[in-house]
Amino acid sequence: MRFLNKSFKNRREQSLSSLNNQNEDLTQKDELNASLSQNIKKVKETLGNSDDIIIREVRVGKERKLKAGIFYTEGLIDAPSIQNFILESLMFHMQDIDIDKNVSFKDSPLQVLKESVLAVGDLKELTDYKNFFNLLLAGNVILLLDGYTQGFAIGMQGGKDRGVSEATSENTVRGPKEAYSESLRTNTALLRRKINNQNLWFENKKIGTVTKTNVTIAYIKDIVNDKVVEEVRQRLDRIDIDGILETGYVEELIQDETFTPFPTIFNTERPDVTAANLLEGRVAIFVDGSPHALIVPSLFVQFFQTADDYYQRADIVTLLRILRYIGFVIALLGPSLYIAITTFHQEMLPTPLLINLAAQREGVPFPAFIEALMMEVTFEILREAGVRMPRTIGQAVSIVGTLVIGTAAVDAGIVSAAMVIVVAITAISSFVVSSFNLSISVRMLRFVFMGLAASFGLFGIIVSLIALSLHLCSLRSFGIPYMSPLAPFNMEDQKDVMFRFPHWGLFSRPRLISQKNVKREDTPLPKPDPRKQK
Repeated sequence: MRFLNKSFKNRREQSLSSLNNQNEDLTQKDELNASLSQNIKKVKETLGNSDDIIIREVRVGKERKLKAGIFYTEGLIDAPSIQNFILESLMFHMQDIDIDKNVSFKDSPLQVLKESVLAVGDLKELTDYKNFFNLLLAGNVILLLDGYTQGFAIGMQGGKDRGVSEATSENTVRGPKEAYSESLRTNTALLRRKINNQNLWFENKKIGTVTKTNVTIAYIKDIVNDKVVEEVRQRLDRIDIDGILETGYVEELIQDETFTPFPTIFNTERPDVTAANLLEGRVAIFVDGSPHALIVPSLFVQFFQTADDYYQRADIVTLLRILRYIGFVIALLGPSLYIAITTFHQEMLPTPLLINLAAQREGVPFPAFIEALMMEVTFEILREAGVRMPRTIGQAVSIVGTLVIGTAAVDAGIVSAAMVIVVAITAISSFVVSSFNLSISVRMLRFVFMGLAASFGLFGIIVSLIALSLHLCSLRSFGIPYMSPLAPFNMEDQKDVMFRFPHWGLFSRPRLISQKNVKREDTPLPKPDPRKQK
């Protein structure tokens, strides 16, 4: 596990010493003051009299003898709910209550508010400033009464968010179109709609000494491996960082301690993909403010699977998966094989093709490796430019730039036409790989294979493939072998790797991931056809 080293942690602690000194009151459980005015003064001093912190003082009870203070963060709460369920209840529904007659502890105004006045569901009691500020800045409404060292935190989180929209990076032809948003509760609700079961558990943690970001762990209790859940808890608890702004922070801090270009944690923006992985015994990690969920443990074969694979017929899906694996091989080895064959192993080519390639390269001043390197770097620049440019012109620039530069390079005699074809096929094949993270890994390794092919020919490619296989087999994701069920080989789990069996054939969960409640269904065979029984 790659966590912050000791020296970096020391530098971070020194840089935050002044901030910790200013907010040392927040780290101690100081009790709330009985005076409402003192509490208001404390809030204003601690939060720098920020404009987004709204403080409203009202008088409640019969003859308006009791003062109450309402605190909330503008933009993080549902404003109409405050009007309808808090202010209206305090100022009108409580006007007939005689405070003087309710002086015993049992019938104190706080008890009356809790049991008879406040028409809200999420109500927490608080007695100290630490919880006061944590709940206030998390989008709760705080209610304090003058003369009491106890208050209420009312859950009325709201405000504006992007809402549920269509998935952008994991498009499907058939199936649900909804995707996660930046709201943590919206994301967990989407998952609840997919899995309506009491064993779907959520555990919440706050990570980040400054941001205190909500991070939620989701799993199905009677399916998940308890050791994996405990490992996830421990790795999250070890994170010591100022802030968590996206799932990428968590992914980098909890992944296994390996230096590899391959992703060992899967991420998705689709609730149905998350639900399917939880049903296999995996754990999902949500971060407030991120529209993606992390899935652990993750396997190499998992990055070739898409949501469409389980909404289409099994034979169609099998063909598409084979195409993805072929595309992966072409994207990884396409330019290197061309360099090796045209440079060292010309005897492998048919004579007419060899003569044609030689004629094309007659006026090219660079070797095949330099050709491929220039074209690959140019295409990567165009691809990155298309991503960063405004959406309305990004695609046009990528297409026009590729066509113009490729045609001009061939006409100028800088590269051969065959090299342009090889680079184009390689680029298109990289888009066939369903996972964007795995596609980036292939793009990185492609240059390594090109250099080895230019130096040693096919021998260099074969040796590098062996080294790559050994590296992949050495990887683990939360204790699970990365290449399973291929290495170690498990015949029973091959039903959802290269091929996808029909749903009636997917009768068991992956053995290494879920070690309890392994059966998906009672009958692993298809139901008999009544017409054949006659």
